[in-house]
Amino acid sequence: MTMKDNILIIIFALVILTMPLWGGLIGAGYPDLLQKFAIFGLFAIGFNILFGFTGYLSFGHAAFLGIGSYTAMWSFKLLSMNAIPAIIFSTLTAGLFAAAIGFVALRRSGIYFSILTLAFAQMCYNLAYSVLTPVTMGETGLTLAADDPRIFGSASEAGGALPLPDLFGMGLGGYNGFYFCAIILIVGFYISVRLYRSSFGLMLLAVKSNQNRMKYTGLNTKPYLLSAFVISGMYAGLAGALMVIIDPLAGAERMQWTASGEVVLMTILGGVGTLLGPFIGAVTIKYFENIFSAFNDAVLNQVFGFLPDFIQGIWVPFAGLFVGKGWHLTLGALFMLVVIFLPGGAMEGFRLLKEKFSKKEETATGGAK
Repeated sequence: MTMKDNILIIIFALVILTMPLWGGLIGAGYPDLLQKFAIFGLFAIGFNILFGFTGYLSFGHAAFLGIGSYTAMWSFKLLSMNAIPAIIFSTLTAGLFAAAIGFVALRRSGIYFSILTLAFAQMCYNLAYSVLTPVTMGETGLTLAADDPRIFGSASEAGGALPLPDLFGMGLGGYNGFYFCAIILIVGFYISVRLYRSSFGLMLLAVKSNQNRMKYTGLNTKPYLLSAFVISGMYAGLAGALMVIIDPLAGAERMQWTASGEVVLMTILGGVGTLLGPFIGAVTIKYFENIFSAFNDAVLNQVFGFLPDFIQGIWVPFAGLFVGKGWHLTLGALFMLVVIFLPGGAMEGFRLLKEKFSKKEETATGGAK
């Protein structure tokens, strides 16, 4: 790692830890949304280790997200309400499933690999939704119960209330939960940077650049690809565990293909293969989701109240298609604009702006001389 990498990690950590302060300026300073930023940012960073470093596009990472959620919930029900064992078991379990799925899926590449991962994810979803109902509770989801046979700790608190996840007795609700997720996010980002700068990361980038040429040199690329797939799956399992720690509920909907597609969008919007891009994409999508999904006709009428009545009567129903339940249309439009004009995502936009200002400074300096 270079000095620039160390500075990047320090700046990233400072930005994350001060989110409650500057997030309030943009209407994103409350714990629930900040927790989403941290959890989905971690999910996207882990996904980028596979997609961004190797070029292998997976449409099945939601399976590991769900596996991590269910494992964490069973850790709370059977072992303890402490978050540490839940995180460890979830990460390891997701890694085991990723190793099994990756061993089969990585026999193919390109679109065939993507289809295989999607098929495995849908299999896991259907197993969780119907076949394994005694384990997952099907469509109702797995929750805590008063009669959980927990080894360490009581089944319920005084007054009959169900216990909540904690960290050695410290509650993980509100901002405590955010900072817990934030620290794990920072550690996950640090590991991602280390991997990117390591010889292992260079090998993954070489596979992405020209896998056939690597094979012609006699190198077996499968162990490197499988390792990247497992590490990426472990990140997803860890993110799934954090979801349960913040909100003790594990449901099959977290394993749907739409969840896999969402992390793909996050990575592409931010910048595939970049270090910061996936996190930026995750924050962007969750921020817009929070804003646009809260809009309804009443809010739109207030926003466009300055328009004449006949124009307002036409414009409000049209704008309503892109907000509320239809906010995904706005996301789709944003995604198309990014893919068309900024194929490298937000990070490419920042790079172009930097080059533009650099040229202006050089021109101004040259003119002064």
